[in-house]
Amino acid sequence: MTNNQASRRLAVDSDRCAGHGRCFSLEPALFDSDDSGYAVAKLDVVPEELLNGARSALANCPEAAISLTHS
Repeated sequence: MTNNQASRRLAVDSDRCAGHGRCFSLEPALFDSDDSGYAVAKLDVVPEELLNGARSALANCPEAAISLTHS
């Protein structure tokens, strides 16, 4: 894994998530739901092969609860 790949960090803001489920429907390798149906990130760092899925989930979240950042 390169430094560029390792710097892609994924997070779900639990205060913003409304439990629509689009993220875990679009990319189940990165997202799951908790016992209440709200999204949780399965991984902190997004592997290169899942980056497009992470971007798709971010773009499709109606509550803007997903962040994908470089650190």
